[in-house]
Amino acid sequence: MSRTLTRADLTEAVYRNIGLSRNESAELVESVLEEMCVSLEAGEEVKLSSFGTFSVQSKRERVGRNPKTGVEATITPRRVLSFRPSHILKNRVDQ
Repeated sequence: MSRTLTRADLTEAVYRNIGLSRNESAELVESVLEEMCVSLEAGEEVKLSSFGTFSVQSKRERVGRNPKTGVEATITPRRVLSFRPSHILKNRVDQ
């Protein structure tokens, strides 16, 4: 069974490894995540060295099809978040 890493887990790791208080650790994790969100909302890329790059892609309007009924429907334009892992992260996951 796989385990999910949560904000609480990140906060606990900062608390154990850095030595900040639990409240300071939680504030640090939240401020990093908030800064990433603000940058992505503005359409900027977020590059984390040796980890990967988060970016926002713009999708144009297109015609799609309901696979169950076959009825065509218009898919509205939207922005989607994508993540491209670094080669270092890919190698660590692969091993």
